[in-house]
Amino acid sequence: MRNSLLDGAAYSAMLGLTQNYVTPYALTMKATTQQIGLLTSVPYFTMAAAQFAAPALSERAGSRKGFILPMAVMHAVMWLPIILIPYLLHTHQVWWLIAFMTISTAFDAAVNPVWGSMMADLVPAQMRGRFFGWRNRITGLISGVFTYVSGGILQLLTGNTNLAFSIIFAGAIVSRLVSFYFLSRMYEPLGSVAEKKSYDSVLKIGRGLFSTNIGRFIMLCALMNFTTTIAGPFFSPYMLDDLKLSYIVYTVLNSVSILATVGSMTWWGKRMDRAGSMRVLKITSLFIPFVPIGWALSRSLWWLILMNLFSGFAWAGFQLSSSVFIFDASPRQNRTRYIALYNSLIFLGVAVGSLTGGIVAPLLPPFRGSYLLSIFMVSGLARLAVALFFLPRIREVRKVPEVKPEELLFSDFQAPWLKRAYGYMHEHLRRRKID
Repeated sequence: MRNSLLDGAAYSAMLGLTQNYVTPYALTMKATTQQIGLLTSVPYFTMAAAQFAAPALSERAGSRKGFILPMAVMHAVMWLPIILIPYLLHTHQVWWLIAFMTISTAFDAAVNPVWGSMMADLVPAQMRGRFFGWRNRITGLISGVFTYVSGGILQLLTGNTNLAFSIIFAGAIVSRLVSFYFLSRMYEPLGSVAEKKSYDSVLKIGRGLFSTNIGRFIMLCALMNFTTTIAGPFFSPYMLDDLKLSYIVYTVLNSVSILATVGSMTWWGKRMDRAGSMRVLKITSLFIPFVPIGWALSRSLWWLILMNLFSGFAWAGFQLSSSVFIFDASPRQNRTRYIALYNSLIFLGVAVGSLTGGIVAPLLPPFRGSYLLSIFMVSGLARLAVALFFLPRIREVRKVPEVKPEELLFSDFQAPWLKRAYGYMHEHLRRRKID
């Protein structure tokens, strides 16, 4: 578990350096709106396919680590051709970037279900909320720091963006190799190979998507990601092209969300261990739709900072609770396959959502002078529809006490003045009910 924290720290350094800067890298190559949509969607189609293949390939490797480690090395190596595009390829640069990012993300994605299965065996169920909350806080903090590093490099080398991106992506290679080192030192619990005869196929598991509790949960997450990424790829063009923000302001705005995520991870984790991951999932699923709607309401930088704080807070709870719920709800002998199906449908949702957004966004009537704001509104309303349809149909699988939403948010773990405020509110409402 300690090596997992160190692996996550190194991996998140790579994410911080790259995740918000691949689209700006494409923009330096004169990428169109449709190409930006493809840059997100095409790699995710391959990632979905990689998830399906991962369980069988890991069994052929003989162990989960025997599969994870080569994939991690290949993921690191694939950043090298991405660096070399501006220097060696003078035509169709965006298309080459899409191709290399597709291969790179496929190697990365194949690791996820196998790594998730191993971590579910390593971390006791009763402390998953706290452990993954703490791990995500560390990784989020480091990701935020390296997001600033990338933004600072781009700001300092504004006149030579090719060199700036080369330095950033070279740092990503080093970070991923450090991650590989700590992955290699992790202990792998036994059990997956011995239970091979009890495996169900991913396709057989997939038949229960609408008829089982875990199936409906997977559909909620997949469709929430689909509706989110209808707008997701276009926040960067909106900030850089429509609002004309500098790279440093763009970096600050993105890091606000990361800091909110970091600050609230352990807060959500404690509540999950107390009230169950499903309770947190339901609350945050109803918060998330209002993020893109908020972005469409004002161009004020201070308002956008506030919305990114809210976004980081909501997504921290959603991502943490959904990642823990899939561990809780999936049977151990088929956990790798359930995680593979879960991740595959999420990646497929991201791919189709990005592709849909790239096609639909230019066709929408402009909202407040921008078709990008129109797609933000569509995304928010679609997220709300998904949440309202699926949430009543999913139940908690752990035995946890019944906790009301207002108690979860405002009691026990809050500062004393918030406890007093909640007590006063509760007493006031009780008296009004009696009257």
